[in-house]
Amino acid sequence: MTYLKRSPWIIHYDASSCNGCDIEVLACLTPMYDVERFGIVNTGNPKHADIFVVTGSINEQNREVVKNIYEQMPDPKVVVAVGICAASGGVFRECYNVTGGIDKIIPVDVYVPGCAARPESIIDGIVKSLSILEEKRTKMNTPAAKKDALGGGIQ
Repeated sequence: MTYLKRSPWIIHYDASSCNGCDIEVLACLTPMYDVERFGIVNTGNPKHADIFVVTGSINEQNREVVKNIYEQMPDPKVVVAVGICAASGGVFRECYNVTGGIDKIIPVDVYVPGCAARPESIIDGIVKSLSILEEKRTKMNTPAAKKDALGGGIQ
């Protein structure tokens, strides 16, 4: 596991699922699995979150909500798609209002397979996202990235 200066915070959103993956995400917070042993804290505020954990598929009602949560999160941020519905639309992909997986709306960094995804798989995906988060944070802090952020980069 990588070293971070502070505990990563996650925000979980149920896009539109059967709630199987949501139950497993909540199981990760129980003493049996204890995701907090990795320093991970669950938050309800996207402005405090580093990792966006999404379950379920994208439909017309939640499309803007998912975009809004993602845009409110500070950079760097990581998106974890939990379950087959978040990855591709799953069993709901043929429904008239389902657009598909989360990657149709926002970029996804880690895919956690399963229907429903097991808590061990979810924890593994979140731990993988920690190294991606640190990599993104390192890239942000390079002199070239700072120069681009100040408008001094290549136009």
